[in-house]
Amino acid sequence: MSLRKRAGFTTAATGLTVLLLTSTASAAPGPGSPGVGDPYYPLDGNGGYDVSHYDVRVSYQPESDRLSGTTTILAKATQDLTTFNLDFLLNVDSVRVNNRPAKFSTDGGELTVDPAQDLHKGSRMLVVVKYSDTPNKYELYGYNAWKQTATGALAVDQPHMAPWWFPSNNHPTDKATYDISVAAPEGLEVISNGTLVGTSQQIDGMVRWHWRSKQPQATYLAFMAVEDYDVSEELAPNGLYYLNAYAKDLQNPDAARASVDRTPEVTEFLETKFGKYPFEALGGVVTTGLGFALETQTRPVYDDGFFARGANTYVVAHEQAHQWYGDSVSLGSWDEIWLNEGFAAYAEWLWSEEQGEGTAAEIAQFYYDSYAADDPFWDVLPGDPGAENQFHDAVYDRGAMTVHALRTAMGDKAFFKLLKQWPKKKRNDVGTTPELIKLAEKLSGKQLDEVFQTWLYTAGKPATSPNGDAAVRAAKAEAPKSVAKIDRTHKLLHQRELAHK
Repeated sequence: MSLRKRAGFTTAATGLTVLLLTSTASAAPGPGSPGVGDPYYPLDGNGGYDVSHYDVRVSYQPESDRLSGTTTILAKATQDLTTFNLDFLLNVDSVRVNNRPAKFSTDGGELTVDPAQDLHKGSRMLVVVKYSDTPNKYELYGYNAWKQTATGALAVDQPHMAPWWFPSNNHPTDKATYDISVAAPEGLEVISNGTLVGTSQQIDGMVRWHWRSKQPQATYLAFMAVEDYDVSEELAPNGLYYLNAYAKDLQNPDAARASVDRTPEVTEFLETKFGKYPFEALGGVVTTGLGFALETQTRPVYDDGFFARGANTYVVAHEQAHQWYGDSVSLGSWDEIWLNEGFAAYAEWLWSEEQGEGTAAEIAQFYYDSYAADDPFWDVLPGDPGAENQFHDAVYDRGAMTVHALRTAMGDKAFFKLLKQWPKKKRNDVGTTPELIKLAEKLSGKQLDEVFQTWLYTAGKPATSPNGDAAVRAAKAEAPKSVAKIDRTHKLLHQRELAHK
């Protein structure tokens, strides 16, 4: 039987507890909470309602960085509401709730809406927000996520992006479907999530691109990329809609294509480990000036720098793994980021085995031996790294070592069942570390608290490597060069993610 009151597990469960308390607030009429109580970003998300669909319809002028349009939100009240909040930074022109004009105010990324009539628990909400502004002038949590390029812009970032371009309930615990429609000057392309429904020519010379995401999606995973792209569109071998886009000013265009064009192959391999691919579309976007890669749902976005040394399918494996671990199964609070990054990093190690460039056991040992016992790396706890260390190497490397230590403890048969059952059981939902532990223990018949406590919540280098046997560590062979290559590629990923924060 598991122990659930260890220090690490108590910390990990705190955010979920706050979420539950918030979502079950008193039925008495009153304002919705301005946040869901996330331990790292307390004003992220909002209480009192649940969103089912966003219809984002905007126009973008790159020369002036002007974004204007309307977002329509379909939601349901989860309590009686006198007012409610949306997360949004831009200047708002008007708000309507259930077809009636509503009063509103904005302050520090919070849009507070006062509808003409109170909303009753269980009632439908139709919220229409019109706005126009220049996104680049705003900061939230000390940074600006909006990225202008030579000819366009990118609405791509983590853990926050939505507030710069559409009002939302901005937390992964409230996922929704999307229609995203963006008009941009003729000659530019607009890429987003899901499938391209079509394009339409406007009388003002703009071209409008219509995208649709049929599966629930977290707000930070919704993206917009406006640029001069080379676009290829077809059906993948598995029959899914497949679109790749490559900016025309790439420094490494051939290496990028030799990597991202293999997305269907990488996905096919990951299906053997994680189960059926959870979404309706595939693809990728490669651009410049982004500084990182991100698992935007159905279509990850990559910086051209990942391909500076030639083809790099490891970053593709990482971002595609997120489609299961992070996108389909989202984290319940941002302190549990290891659930996303640890498993995605481990997918790189599994891909290495498939490519014959080092086994997961060899790579786990290599990483363990790469960090000295007194390295500050071991002081960052992947299970709760702190907002300032959310994308620290330890979240990725020690997170992946945690996954391998779990594999060692469970045994391969039970472990690979876990890799498939977790995303199947939690599909289109959120997951927490205690829930993962419970499932792992059920499948293995073993008590696993010590594994998680040691690798996620205890500072210092574990006495035993992720392979579990000190004799393995003492007798290990020299790490193959391919493993060192993975290490350098992986660190490039971290450095680029950290550089823009």
